[in-house]
Amino acid sequence: MGIRVAGVSKQFGSFKAVDDVSLDVDSGSLVALLGPSGSGKSTLLRLIAGLEESDTGRIWITGEEATSRSVQDRQVGFVFQHFALFKHRTVRQNVGFGLELRGWKHDAIRRRVDELLDLVQLQGFGNRYPSQLSGGQRQRVALARALAVQPRVLLLDEPFSALDAKVRKELRAWLRNLHDEMHVTTVIVTHDQEEAMEVADRIVVMNDGRIEQIGTPAEIYDHPATPFVMGFVGAVNVLPGDGPLAAATFQDNNQGTSPSPGQLFIRPHDLDLHLTPQQGSVPAVLRRITHMGREIQAELTLENGEQVVAQLPRERIDYRNLKAGDALYLTSRETRTFVPDYVI
Repeated sequence: MGIRVAGVSKQFGSFKAVDDVSLDVDSGSLVALLGPSGSGKSTLLRLIAGLEESDTGRIWITGEEATSRSVQDRQVGFVFQHFALFKHRTVRQNVGFGLELRGWKHDAIRRRVDELLDLVQLQGFGNRYPSQLSGGQRQRVALARALAVQPRVLLLDEPFSALDAKVRKELRAWLRNLHDEMHVTTVIVTHDQEEAMEVADRIVVMNDGRIEQIGTPAEIYDHPATPFVMGFVGAVNVLPGDGPLAAATFQDNNQGTSPSPGQLFIRPHDLDLHLTPQQGSVPAVLRRITHMGREIQAELTLENGEQVVAQLPRERIDYRNLKAGDALYLTSRETRTFVPDYVI
């Protein structure tokens, strides 16, 4: 086992940041802690690293209990959101800093730094200073520095959130490829659902200091365990369980009317638009249509005032003559309901 967390809690004053969390991270895997701000994901990461001390519970790293160990003794590599590089040290000096502290000889440090600069694709940048690098390059230097000391586990706290969208996407692919080469047990904290889906073997969805669900990206998206997970991971329409679209869905499935006043969840890509009435369809008025490359996004209002968003490939409907105010018809291909007393 790479990391084991058992019954860990952490409270700051009256605020419970992490509430009785238990989690196993398989050796060599890449796991994402995903959740909104204040969900406890960064605090959990810092508890694993030893940067915070837990109030209750125990932590193991590579089979050895680390609950009472110092940060140094846990042998973890930690990458922060804002790089945390030494401004007046070169790239080479930044990467080799931890090795200097451990008393490595100069030649050994040079060889190790050369290996790492090659690994993070920064050959030839060793004599530059952080101010001479792009944001993506600085983050790769930070990652090389974390890897220099050959950590037992690698912990990354929102490492790409300070970068622009294009660079984030490039670095996500780069990080996944790097992990597949090195197989270091890695935990990454993110609030970006797309990032978690793209890089992680498993996702841990957190909310209010607790774990809502653990699963593969496909399991989290296709089989959400709670309304929170369905509402947080991916776009979704949330409608009353007794509204017109819910009623049409149940009738179309020969179930009569909706059996509860709970909430109905429908992904935008599970809605279809039609120019004429269809079996199980409900009337809607087009408010706005947005062209998104290969897809179109339609914002619609149902007859009772409910508003929904549909996304579909351009070839699924003749969208060219559609305009705000047009009458359309909606059908749903897949919906999900949850028990009435469980709300987002």
